[in-house]
Order: sequence, then structure tokens, then C-alpha cells
Amino acid sequence: MRNKIILLITCSLIYTVTRSQEIQARLTVNVNKDKVSTTVDRKIFQTLQAGLTNFINSRKWTSDAFQTIEKIQCNFLLNINDVIGPNVYRATLTVQAARPAYNSTYQCPLINYMDENIVFRYLEFQPIEFNENRIQGSDALASNLTAVFAYWIYVILGFDYDSFSLRGGDPYFIKAQNIVNYAPESSEITGWKNYESQRNRYWLTENINNNRFALFHDAIYSYYRTGVDVFFENQDEGRNGILNCLNYLATIDKENPNSMIMQFFFQGKSTELVKAFSKAKKDVKDRALKHLLKLDITNSRLYNELK
Repeated sequence: MRNKIILLITCSLIYTVTRSQEIQARLTVNVNKDKVSTTVDRKIFQTLQAGLTNFINSRKWTSDAFQTIEKIQCNFLLNINDVIGPNVYRATLTVQAARPAYNSTYQCPLINYMDENIVFRYLEFQPIEFNENRIQGSDALASNLTAVFAYWIYVILGFDYDSFSLRGGDPYFIKAQNIVNYAPESSEITGWKNYESQRNRYWLTENINNNRFALFHDAIYSYYRTGVDVFFENQDEGRNGILNCLNYLATIDKENPNSMIMQFFFQGKSTELVKAFSKAKKDVKDRALKHLLKLDITNSRLYNELK
């Protein structure tokens, strides 16, 4: 049984908690009716949805043992946008994952991201398989589908483990990096190469595994374990934990401006951050606001509500 030690800052009480079975995913395959011809049998996508759901939820992704009630909650939306060849589709994938805040029913966002321009081949009832030792498989376009999903599962696991123990997610971030290194290749496939974009799967794991961003792991741990997890017991302590996270991120941003990992971290967290600091003391609120307006410019209008 996998155990994680939880330290309650407010009372210095240490106890052991059993962690969850890896993944409980809700997966939806949506078809863009304006771009995908009605001549394409929609039952294919129903079969794909069932097959991917089973692939994610039934596969053993770690060597740890888990209980059903502790599964990591995830949502995947695979949006089919185009048919570019026989049984070959272009899609986007929205990835969302959350973990519960300690001593509450609140689900705290871990990941909220859209992976764009995914191309894959799928024939109805074809086996949905993934082999870490042969990621490219015999058909690059067919293998790309499971490579993308396996990549995101390992990223989710990495963030979840990091949120409970410092550098706890390293083994899973390395697995995600391995998928990048040996990803399927064809002229249609994108997202795995550094030269294709400054915001893709390559750069996410490059940042996470690069020692230049080592403080990012401290930021994750501080945000969740010393921030969100103690917030419902002691709001001031919880805010301090989140503020420490912002301090770490500010240091990272100063040394590595415009990095993908910064943008990735803040997606889906702006509302949570505003609520966390809305009732803070003025000095704490001002320090948080200073960081947020610089680190997450996209949501500056929302953060200005803290003034």
C-alpha cells in the first residue's frame, strides 16, 4: 500500500494516509459536425471513447497499490475536428485533473490544458495499446493516439505525487520525457519536437525535468501541501503556503522568462487564487497581487479585483 506522510502545519501532527488508485477518468469524444462529414460513421467514435476510457482506467500506471475511493479524478475531451485521410483524424485534447484539498470536499485543480493538433489513425475495434519499450509501434499514426494519452497520464501522476511529497513526481515526469524522446514520427504528427512550437509537449517536460526549473517542484509542494491542504484549518497559514509558491515562481520567472511551465501552472487557477487572497491582510494581499499581475498577465483583470 502506497503511503504518504501528511504534515499538518498548524499542529505538527504527522499521520499516514493511503493514496488513491491511479486514475478515474471521464473521457468524451466529441465530433465537430461542421467539419466532419456525416458520411463518417459516428459509431466509430463511440467505440473509440469506450476503448480509450478502458485503456486509461484499467491500465496499471505505477507500481503502487491504491484504493478505489482515492483515485485521481480526470476529465479528457477529445474533440475530432477534421478527417485528413482514410481513418486518420485531427483533434484537440483538453486535459483536466484535480485532487482533493485535505479535510474538505473541495477539488483543487492540478491541470487544465488544451493539447492542440493531435493526429492519429483509428479503425473501429482496433486494439488500443501502449508499450513503453516500443512507443513508435508499427504504425506511427495509430501509436500517436496512445502515446499522447500515456504522456498526459504520466504528467498528471507527476503533478499529483509532487503535490503530496517534494519531488515525489520525478519518476513519472521522467516517463513522460521518455515518451517525448521516442515519440511516433511522421509528417502529420506534431507536438513532440522543440522546433515546432514554444508551447507543446516537448517544452512542458523539458521545463519540468530541467534543473533550471528545480524550484518549480518546491512551488507545487508549497501550493498544495502547505497551502491548499491547510487552508480549511487555518486560512492565514494556507495563504502563506500559497504565497511561498508565488515567491518560488517569481524567482523562476526572473531567471527563465516566458517559460511554458509558468503558463501551464496558472491555467485554471485564477479564480481559486482570487478567492484565497480576497480576505487576506493588506500586506499579504499586496504581495500576492504583485506576483500575480506579473506571472499571470492573461488573468490580470481578474486579479485586479484584489485591489
